[in-house]
Amino acid sequence: MATVERSVSGPVTAADVERAVRSALATLRAAEALDWSVTAGSLEWDCWETVEHLADDLFSYAVQLGPANPPLDTHVPFAWSRRRPGGPANAVFADREAGTAGLLHVLDASGALLTAIVRTAPPTVRAHHVFGASDPEGFAAMGVVETLVHTHDVAEGLGLEWTPPADLCDRVLARLFPDAPADTDRWRTLLWATGRSELPGRPRLTTWRWYGTPRVEAR
Repeated sequence: MATVERSVSGPVTAADVERAVRSALATLRAAEALDWSVTAGSLEWDCWETVEHLADDLFSYAVQLGPANPPLDTHVPFAWSRRRPGGPANAVFADREAGTAGLLHVLDASGALLTAIVRTAPPTVRAHHVFGASDPEGFAAMGVVETLVHTHDVAEGLGLEWTPPADLCDRVLARLFPDAPADTDRWRTLLWATGRSELPGRPRLTTWRWYGTPRVEAR
């Protein structure tokens, strides 16, 4: 089997967040009429809850970077809650009466918020995240990872085809998963790094994390 060369084309940017969310929306909008109460892939959440969680992730990363002096030791204290035991803890929920189209508008808006904040935040800004205080590039990479892998979860639940751009996978692997193999398919490697798949010679991970601390500061 041929190996895959890693070719990192640069940092993760606001344009990457926008591109990831737009690609996800294009796939998910084709499935608006399906039953979104089915389980999302290997998660314990259904597809609706998973997209709500994704929208909440993007919102949370944006507001974490947003203050003039972002907190370095805790989250911005929005009130998070669960709609059911075992469901995701979110600050953002979609109005069920707006249907799946409304849910995807919420995702679109949250993605646009993170895109705008990453685009305008100075690169020197640092903000708290449980996996390491991070910069705008790091939060952009986190947003891209959340978008790609949770769209995978939903696509699996709904029976959709979903293969995101390899260069997006490559850049976020380089930024957040420095220990991931460099000579394997980029999308399969991202799924492996987030505990969703095996790689040849590498079993599926039962625990995983990323490293948000900027690379220069992590040395």
